[in-house]
Amino acid sequence: MTDNTINKAFEAECQAEIARQGDDQKLTGLARDFFNESAKHKYSYHFSWMGRPIIQLPQDMMAMQEIIWQVKPDLVIECGIAHGGSIIYYASLLELQGHGEVLGIDLDIRPHNREAIESHPMSKRIKMIEGSSIDPAIAVQVRAAAEGKKVILVLDSNHTHDHVLEELRLYAPLVSVDSYCVVMDTVVEDMPADFFPDRPWGPGDNPKTAVWKYLEENKDFEIDRQLQNKLLITVAPDGYLRRVR
Repeated sequence: MTDNTINKAFEAECQAEIARQGDDQKLTGLARDFFNESAKHKYSYHFSWMGRPIIQLPQDMMAMQEIIWQVKPDLVIECGIAHGGSIIYYASLLELQGHGEVLGIDLDIRPHNREAIESHPMSKRIKMIEGSSIDPAIAVQVRAAAEGKKVILVLDSNHTHDHVLEELRLYAPLVSVDSYCVVMDTVVEDMPADFFPDRPWGPGDNPKTAVWKYLEENKDFEIDRQLQNKLLITVAPDGYLRRVR
């Protein structure tokens, strides 16, 4: 048996196991319960990458690593910068591959965060734009940066339905075929409403409802359910969108 045959057999076994765990209601229920209970302690806020807070689940960052390695993009666009951990993470993966840049967009890049990002060793692969991701003038800049490039898109800014839907309409068409648009925090739809007393989003008005609406409008993307079945614990259920045409 050749190495290639062994690898294919292992991959097929993994895919079958992933499908079964996705169908396991007890397991998926436990994953949901863990997410909701750990969110009370801001579990996802407690990780960093190369010295910067990343504010993401490790499972989702592992998925992003797999996607970036598979797609080998020229450009990763992320709406939402915060402390910069995620754009630094993507930049470091591109650095390992020896190719590609990250473009981060944020309404308000705090001076201390900008300074930390711009002085970071991975800054050579990062560019930032300050402004609203749904501002038409910002969208023009992003489209120019993406022209002719293989693109991965990550949406992680304002989590209201209307905002995310407009981001999808503006930027999802930039995503390359067989690449991904990843919409973070779709999990808001599945969480108790009292988790968001001081936020303009919640169940019924969030990134997942925006994804569902966008998929009604646009048939170029499909939800990668096998990927979310693999993760089980994720902030992006129904949010891993693979461009299929």
